[in-house]
Amino acid sequence: VQLVESGGGLVQAGGSLRLSCAASGNTFTFNVMGWYRQAPGKQRELVARIKNGTGTTNYADSVKGRFTISRDNVKNTMYLQMNSLKPEDTAVYYCSAQTRWIGAPNYWGQGTQVPVSS
Repeated sequence: VQLVESGGGLVQAGGSLRLSCAASGNTFTFNVMGWYRQAPGKQRELVARIKNGTGTTNYADSVKGRFTISRDNVKNTMYLQMNSLKPEDTAVYYCSAQTRWIGAPNYWGQGTQVPVSS
């Protein structure tokens, strides 16, 4: 199982960025995929998750209305569209995958940096 993020990079406040996560391996077990982030000196936190089949999603309050998570099962790729970025969104963003909605992810990507300048 491998998760590979891409799309990170420096962006100005107010700008947009789209992250991608390409999954390979036993992807049929990934009922839930998500994005987490970890800012310097802070704990890793959930940004958004999406459930396969129903498309159920949930978002951190801090990103609601600005970020959109989506998933393309044909391409085995998940996306995070980030709009109206703020300096406080600066973090390393990690792709995750798990078999159940409840509980911690079973798999992680290597992370992609998203610095947001003010």
